[in-house]
Amino acid sequence: MSEPIASSYSSTTHGQPEANASGVSWSAVFAGAFVTAALVLILLALGAGLGLSSVSPWSNTGVSASGIGHSAIMWLIVMEILSSAMGGYLAGRLRTKWTSVHTDEVYFRDTAHGFLAWSTALVVTAAFLATAATTMVGASVSSKGDAEKVSGSAYSSFAYFVDSLFRNSGAKTDPVGNAIRSEVALIFANGLQKGSLPTEDQAYLEQVVSTQTGISPQDAKQRVSNAFTNAQQSADELRKATAHSLLWTFLALLIGAFSASFAATVGGRQRDRVITI
Repeated sequence: MSEPIASSYSSTTHGQPEANASGVSWSAVFAGAFVTAALVLILLALGAGLGLSSVSPWSNTGVSASGIGHSAIMWLIVMEILSSAMGGYLAGRLRTKWTSVHTDEVYFRDTAHGFLAWSTALVVTAAFLATAATTMVGASVSSKGDAEKVSGSAYSSFAYFVDSLFRNSGAKTDPVGNAIRSEVALIFANGLQKGSLPTEDQAYLEQVVSTQTGISPQDAKQRVSNAFTNAQQSADELRKATAHSLLWTFLALLIGAFSASFAATVGGRQRDRVITI
């Protein structure tokens, strides 16, 4: 009767030198991590393309904003499952075969290989995306001074609401300079941080709007109040959307970590069934 082939999923614990050796096959971890990162970028590009093809600037055409948001969440979860599972499987399948390690220890090592591959891929992908974003932002503001960068950034955040303050009804007035617009944007930002416009800022904005547009002080007061209220509503909606996005991103990443770890155990079992001839 032939003897069974030795497998790492046996309960034997002989082979002390192998048991004391490093339990991480870094080459397998890096291979799985790079595959995961590559699949994330590929699926991210695919998802962006599908999303852009489903929207339209025309009314009653294309998917709604809420539909796009729900689709993006589902795609993020699917993307994490597919990429993480593939990377974890390869990390488990390509690791070293342990012939003298207890079953529980092998299972733990396979799980750790999948988790390490997922973690490495997450760091690499985050670094790549952060570098790309920093490069694009740096190129767009490289020729500006620090003060102009700060004021320009504040204005761009409230551009629509600031511009709505200086609309006129056809009266001939001088164009409002960027310095005034940036100052108004900074006042709005300070008011949003405090929850309301300070009295002196409110009075100053009313004076500026009345002077620049030629409308009455009463109309200027109403315009400033409406613009700030709209800015508050927009900021609150942005806060909620950002919070939901971060929570769903956390959930998707958590699912990806479990997918990678589980797939690594599957790959590890298949690796141990390989018979060396």
